Formats: sequence, structure tokens, C-alpha cells
Amino acid sequence: MPLLILAYLGGVLTIVSPCILPILPFIFARADRPFLRSGLPMLIGMAAMFAVVATLAAVAGSWVVDANQYGRTIALIVLAAFGVALIFPSLADRVTQPLVRLGAHLSSTAGRDATGQGPSVLSSFLLGIAVGLLWAPCAGPVLGLILTGAALHGANAGTTLLLLAYALGAATSLALALLAGGRVFAAMKRSLGFGEWARRGAGAAVLVAVVAIALGLDTGFLTRLSLSSTASLEQGLVDRLRPGPAGSGSTSMQAAGGAMQPSVANDNAAMAMKAKPTAALPSLPVEGDFPPLRGAAAWLNSPPLSPESLKGKVVLIDFWTYSCINCLRAIPYVRAWAEKYKDKGLVVIGVHTPEFAFERNIDNVKAAVANLKIDYPVVVDNSYRIWRAFDNEYWPAHYFIDAQGRRRYHHFGEGNYDVSERVIQQLLSEAGEPDYPAGLVSVSASGAQAAANINNIKSPETYLGYDRSENFISPGGAVKDQAHAYALGPLQLNQWGLSGDWTVAGENATSNKPSGQIAYRFHARDLHLVLGPATDGKPVRFRITIDGKAPGADHGGDVDADGNGVVDGQRLYQLIRQKGAIADRTFKIEFLDPGAQAYAFTFG
Repeated sequence: MPLLILAYLGGVLTIVSPCILPILPFIFARADRPFLRSGLPMLIGMAAMFAVVATLAAVAGSWVVDANQYGRTIALIVLAAFGVALIFPSLADRVTQPLVRLGAHLSSTAGRDATGQGPSVLSSFLLGIAVGLLWAPCAGPVLGLILTGAALHGANAGTTLLLLAYALGAATSLALALLAGGRVFAAMKRSLGFGEWARRGAGAAVLVAVVAIALGLDTGFLTRLSLSSTASLEQGLVDRLRPGPAGSGSTSMQAAGGAMQPSVANDNAAMAMKAKPTAALPSLPVEGDFPPLRGAAAWLNSPPLSPESLKGKVVLIDFWTYSCINCLRAIPYVRAWAEKYKDKGLVVIGVHTPEFAFERNIDNVKAAVANLKIDYPVVVDNSYRIWRAFDNEYWPAHYFIDAQGRRRYHHFGEGNYDVSERVIQQLLSEAGEPDYPAGLVSVSASGAQAAANINNIKSPETYLGYDRSENFISPGGAVKDQAHAYALGPLQLNQWGLSGDWTVAGENATSNKPSGQIAYRFHARDLHLVLGPATDGKPVRFRITIDGKAPGADHGGDVDADGNGVVDGQRLYQLIRQKGAIADRTFKIEFLDPGAQAYAFTFG
């Protein structure tokens, strides 16, 4: 219920978003018609179509996006004809082109029913469907939360219900505006007799809106303008109605200002939590059954396992993905537990669930498992079947299962490792294994797996693909899926930009020519960047600077003191690890060869 309320309120807020502007002419073109038979059916059609298309786009493949583009084109043509008919009704009657006739038909039948007594509910509903195909609301925190959850949990009634609640929230705001606008329109029409000019003005506004949508202004300039005006309001709703779990330092599929954008759900809180000094734990409740481990793309280091085959064993399920910095920092502990308790009845299973497309490549996962020295079983969950079976939302996420096959404890994110290990010990004791090794593991990790400098992280995980990007300040904003020349401007803390010729896609940004640059103003000890080489696999050389200088002693594990490095695989690269005082710094990376793919910044 809180999510439905959140979705509805997020939709209501769209009325103050500039992204609503392109569809207002279609709505207010019927402001002089009875609301119940004209405006309301139109808004219902718009909400229903948006919910259906957004659901399919979130959970299906690229064919849905392509199909929707065709639908948008058809809707633009139909509504352009509608606008022409509003301006030149006599011309629409004379001209024989089918589309103009269709526009004239929509214009007239939206004004009367079969008896000629009033507006046609069906035709108004159909106009609403056309508007729903065109509506591209700015994806702030609320809509991003809904869409990203849909992508992870698959097509279901809940997904569509949330999207419908969001659309109905927007329809509510528009309905109130339409009711008020209709009264104003009627009063002006009675006092000034300007009905014909108002009709033509509405038609002109419709045509302007069609042109704006065709040029992409609704998803370009207006989106960037909107995020600055409504994101803080929406994030406040997210924080109040759907707070992250206490102590979560995980990457969560929640929204923080961009379409389908994960956010760090309180990175510092989980890592700062301390366990009680006593080894005694309160009684662990039963949280549910051990779900099936079906639908795997592959099993590594083990034949397929199942809850039935693991009866009598204590099981730790670790959801992770190999480019996630939070996961990388938790793995040394998981690996240590697997080694310490493997002969005492503990089975650790890593469930590798991808965030980026390249993490679906089983060879990439195999290489990561080998590099991370993981020898416990790993199941490759490319289809998110196991993720959904656990109803999981976080990387990393740890689920502890007793010898009877019951979930007894969970922890999301980094930190609280001593509590987690004591849970393992308690479950082993309950299983009749009193002779487990005493004490807690001591982990000394290096490189990207080393613990973060919690108190100095003031920069969030930041994605470079337009689906989830935020704080991008290159003039003109991102041009979607097209090569474009970008330039850098002044950076404030946590802002970033591109320079040179780049193609920004939904998941990443690709440099098209040598000397492409990315700059980021950050505050943290460590800076990482998820990168991939050119699509043909050819390595890409790069050079980094901090505040315009070579990093020197502050270089990360994947660069030298002069800032030189090579992108030779699709993974997370540690580029900065500062040795001295931490302050706001400007990071810049220049790719000396074309083809580099940049996905996300993370910090530690």
C-alpha cells in the first residue's frame, strides 16, 4: 500500500514538471467539452496506455521500444491531423487525404455521441490512448523506483498497478486543471464570443506540441529542467514512504533521479554499525522457506544444487555481481566464512545476478570468479529467477538458512560482518555441530576489496547511461543513442560531464574518437569506474589526472603514478586511492583510443 500511495503522489507531482507541457495542448483542446464525457475518458485512456506501454518497456526487450516508437509516430500523425482539423475544419472537410479526414473525424466525434447530443466517450478515450503513447514523463525518483523494480521482478499485475497508480496521479492533477480551465474557457466564450479563435488556438497549440515531441524536446531539455524542480520533492516521498532497510549499504534497485536508476541506500550506515560485544544472539525467527534455485544459466565450481540436496546443511546465499563495489568489499568475508566452516556443515552459494549487460556473459563471470579466488559454488542467475524467488532487491544481500531449510536471518549491504558470522555459528550449533572454530575471521583485503573510508564518502554511485544518469552538466545535455560532440563546463561537487565525440546509450557512454574525456568533481578516498573496451575487444589506453595533475602516490590499482592505464576487460577499475587528506577533487580521464565504454562511478 505505501508503494501505491507513493506512485500516486509521484504522478500528482507531474503537474509541476515541465515534462507535462507537451501533452497539455491535447488535454486542453477539449476544455470546452463536458468533463465526464470528454475530458475524463481522455485522461483514463492516457493513463491506461501509459501503464501498458511502460510495463512492457520495463520488462521486455528492445522490440517493445521499437514498437512503441512506431506507435508514437502514428499517434503524432493522428494528433497532427486533429490539430489541422481544429484550425481549418472546412479544409478538413474538403481535403481527401485519409489522415486529415481522420483528424476531422476525431475532432467532430469527440464533440458528439451517436445521437449528436454530446461528446463521444469512445472517441475521447481513443484520443487519450494516442496521448498516452506520446507521454514521456521525466523519470524522477518515484518513477525510476517503479520502472527499475519492474525490470527486476518481471511482468506482473503489481508492476502494472504501480504504473497505473502513477498515471492516475498525473490524470488527477490534469483533471483538476482541466475542470478549472474549462470554466475559464466557458466564461470567456460567453463574454467575448471568441469560440472560433479559441478552437484555432487550441489547434495551433496541438501542432506545436506535436513538433516539440517529434524533435525530442519532451525527453531532452524538458527532462533536464524537470529533474531540477521535482526530484527533491519526489525523493522526500521515497524516503518517507519507502525507507531503505536499516544498515543497508547496498546498491538497491531504487530510484534517485533518473529512469530506472539504482541508488546507494545509505552507504555509510551499514558499514558503521558495530556488533554487540557478546557472542550471544537473540532467538532467530523463521523468515520463510528456502526458495528453489531453478532457472540458472550455469553453475560454477559445483553441480546444480537444490534446497532438497542441502537439507541438513547451513546455507549462506550471497547475491552479488562482479562490477558492484559493495559486493567486492563483502566478498573477502564471505570467502573467509566459506573456508573456515566448510568442514563443519556450512555451504556458501554465490548467486551472481547481473546489473549490466556484459555481466550476463558467462565467460566474464568465470574470469571474475577466478580473479576473486572464489572456490565455493556460484550460480549464474541471468534471468533473475532466483533473485525474484527470494524477493531480493539488493547487492550484496546475504540470506542465512538453517539445516531444516528455513530462512532465519538476512543482511543487506556491507558491514555487520561479526553479527553475520555469529549467526552462522548459532545455526551450526542448532544443527548439532558444537565443534565449530571459535572466534571471528580477521580479513585484510587490498585493492578494490579493501574496506571503504566511510567518514569521507560524500559522492554517490553515478551512472553514465541516460537510463539512470544524474548530475550531468555538459551543455545541451545527453543526446540519446547518437554520436554527439560534448564539451565540459565548470563542475560543482558530484557533477560530471563529457568532452569529445560520444554516444550516450541507456546503459553506458561510448567514446567514438580518440581524446574523449570524462570529468567528475568528487569527495572520497577511492574512485572507481566501471569500464569496457571497444566492441571488437581491442584494449583502450587512457590517462587520468586529479586537479589537472598526474595522481602520483594517489593512483589506484589499475593505473600507474603517471595516471596511465588500459581498459582490457569489462569490469570495475580502481583509478584513485588517495593517501593524504580527503577534499573535493576534480577527476578527469582521457581515452587515447576510441571505443571505451563507461558505465558507472563508485566511491570508497
